[in-house]
Formats: sequence, C-alpha cells, structure tokens
Amino acid sequence: MVSTPEGFFLAPGEGRIAGRPPVTLLTTPNASVPGGEFAGPWPEIPERSPCVAGVIPVIYYSVLLSLGLPVNLVTTVALARLAARTRKPSYYYLLALTASDIITQVVIVFVGFLLQGAVLARQVPQAVVRTANILELAANHASVWVAVLLTVDRYKALCQPLSHRATSSPGQTRRAIAVVLSAALLTGVPFYWWLDVWSDTDPPGALDEALKWAHCLLVYFIPCGIFLVTNSAIIFRLRKRGWSGLRPAVGKSTAILLGLTSLFTLLWAPRIVVMLYHLYVAPVHRDWRVHLALDVANMVAMLNTVVNFGLYCSVSKSFRATVQQVIHSAPLPCTPRSRLDGTVGDPVLKPLGLLREAEL
Repeated sequence: MVSTPEGFFLAPGEGRIAGRPPVTLLTTPNASVPGGEFAGPWPEIPERSPCVAGVIPVIYYSVLLSLGLPVNLVTTVALARLAARTRKPSYYYLLALTASDIITQVVIVFVGFLLQGAVLARQVPQAVVRTANILELAANHASVWVAVLLTVDRYKALCQPLSHRATSSPGQTRRAIAVVLSAALLTGVPFYWWLDVWSDTDPPGALDEALKWAHCLLVYFIPCGIFLVTNSAIIFRLRKRGWSGLRPAVGKSTAILLGLTSLFTLLWAPRIVVMLYHLYVAPVHRDWRVHLALDVANMVAMLNTVVNFGLYCSVSKSFRATVQQVIHSAPLPCTPRSRLDGTVGDPVLKPLGLLREAEL
C-alpha cells in the first residue's frame, strides 16, 4: 500500500508510484529475521516492504469519515449557537478547533487517502500531490495551535483574571483565531517539498530531515510543552484554592481543556515516535515492521479528529442540550413541509371540516 506524500495514509496499489510503473513486492530477508538490524547506510536494493495491514486502513478511514464528519458538523452548529448565545471565548476556540478537524478529515481522509490513494491509485500530477501536502500540514498545525490558544485563554482566566477580562472580547478572540489560521497556512508552505516516506529508497537528505523535525516540533513538541506548563499552573492554582479553604471547582472549560490536551498528547505520541525511528533507525521502504507501525500510528493519530464530541457531551450539560436542540430542529427528509409549518401553530383555528379536508 502507498500513502500520500505527507505520510499519513496507505492505499491499495503497493508499489505503484505516481509516474512510475508498478513494482513487484518482495519480502526482505532481514526485515523478518529477529536480530537482522540495519548496519550502516540504507541498502540500495529497490525491493519494497509488503503492507501487512491489508484493507484494514481502507475500512478504518471510511468508517472514520462516515461517522466523524456528521458528528463534527453537528458539533459545529451546537458550538456556533453557544458562542452566539454566551459570547464566551472558549466556545469560539472550540468552534475553530472543530472546523480544523473537519478540514483535516476532508483534506487528509477524503482527498488524500480515499480519493487520491484508493480511487485514483496515486495517478495524479506530482504538483497536485505536493500542493495537498501544504493543506494537510496546515490543517494539522491549525488544529493543534487553536488548542494552544484555548490553553492560554484558560490559563489567563484562572491565573490572571484581570488581564483576561480586559482581553477576552469576541472581537479579539476572532482576531487571534484568524492570526493562528493564517500562520498555520504559512507554515504549511515549506512542506511542498515533503518527501514520501513510503517510497524514499535513499537516506533522508538535509531538507527532508529538517522538514520532519519541523513537523514534529510544530505539531507536537512545542504545543505539548505549552500544554504541560499551562496545565500544571492551572492545576497548581486549583490546588492552592483548596489549601486556602476555597472550593477548588473545575469549570467546564477547564475540564474540556485538560481532556483535549491529554487526548492529543496520547493519540499523537505513537506517530511522532515512529517518524523519528524511521528517520534515524530503519526505513519504511525496507522494514515491514516500521511500515506496520506507521500505519497503526497514523490511524491512532487521526482518531483525535472525532473524539472531541464525546468529551464535550460528557463534560458540558449545556452542550448536550444544544446538540439535542440541533438534532430535533433538523427537518427530516420524509417529513412533509406542510406538517412542519403546521407545528408552529396557526393564529386562527380552522373549522373542523377544513381540518378534515386538509388531512385528506
């Protein structure tokens, strides 16, 4: 199986590279024998490690898209209503985070994996593939750095309340989100030259190594460092309130923040570890174990785009009530329009005969 050049997904057509003829898959001897490690530079034999995951990634990402996209759309509508009603910055940040997750699902899962990989079998121009890299990385950066904004907002609300009241207007919140989204798009531009980890038979060059480290820093190490520092300060502040005799109540926004950052840290850790292992120890191109590990790590990382809905529902009662309103207010395709209009209530009661005629 072959992934998009960004390295997220696999798709049918192992050994089929854009612009190249198919390559026969052969199992490498050293990859399956215990203790057969790579000594020195990567081997130059053009044999490709077999994909042992089979059709499991295809099924997994199809289910992820078919379930996750509707759920995120409902979440978007619910958060938009809550943001308009309460004008709280946390709802605006969660709304931007959900929008980033939707873009990630559409660009990476649908376009990158299902359309480009499974349907077109990578038979697309290389410029299109590299342009998709920019959108995929930009969506990742936007998602995680919006979470950073939410973290900073909660830190200021608990540890610097006066400063938070002065800088927490909806206009300033929207401007901060716009700046982060623009920066995410700009930081995705260098990844136009991102190499395909599934087909690079040569050792990574200086540019590829710099891009992979930039990806790890921008999407994981720096954000997780901010999460660790700010969340530690928030927890210490809550404990300090408990020591002083005050009730250390954890608000909904703080509980959602801790859940979001913890889930992201856990779900993305395998992908970062496998990427660095591939960069310095063993290539995906030759070792089927690294191939399988990166498959599983990518599947776990993309799960982060659908779990937030369950977190919001388990923490926030107002979110659950709003979701119920959104679902109940959505008109069903099988419901006649006249019945929907009649439920609003007519100003004047109709005679009984007219009612019976209307029912016919």
